[in-house]
Amino acid sequence: MVITGPSGVGKDTLVRALRRRLGPRAHVAVTATTRPPRRGEKDGVHYYFLSPDAFQEMVDRGELLENAYVYGHRYGVPKAPLRDALAQDKDVIVRTDVQGARFIKKRYPQVVTIFLLPPSWEELARRLKGRGSEDPHQLALRLETARLEVAKAREFDYQVVNDRLERAVEEVLAIMNRERKKAGRGAVTL
Repeated sequence: MVITGPSGVGKDTLVRALRRRLGPRAHVAVTATTRPPRRGEKDGVHYYFLSPDAFQEMVDRGELLENAYVYGHRYGVPKAPLRDALAQDKDVIVRTDVQGARFIKKRYPQVVTIFLLPPSWEELARRLKGRGSEDPHQLALRLETARLEVAKAREFDYQVVNDRLERAVEEVLAIMNRERKKAGRGAVTL
């Protein structure tokens, strides 16, 4: 399952809540990035923080499910941990930006995609400002990009409004249960 949506919509918060609810039967992908850690982020837990050269080596060896240049930094999802989790029949959850989710869906059509929507533009702007990690130029860029991304939300299998975390988590869990029961859903092979 791929969870995507605009910057600041609460993807990380939702995925953390899903991980708590699903326990050991879930594997949440850790993304590699060239950006520096934000306050409180730990390498290997929140992201794999890599140098640009180390990131490029992974790209060159074909070790990433997808990768992109976003807001001045590179991001990508390493394949090896996903293969291991799929081999153990775990629910695999990938949190990625919209462009990465599109790429994954095109390459692996059987993947379930969920687009997380903000409850309002005002709330999205408040969340982004509250992070305190973007300068005014980057904040404006993220908000403009969010408008373009939200306009494409229907390209994805499901749309979930992240207005109240617990309600959004319940909706995603219901989607997962519904999708597990679908006949003919093919396995993902990386």
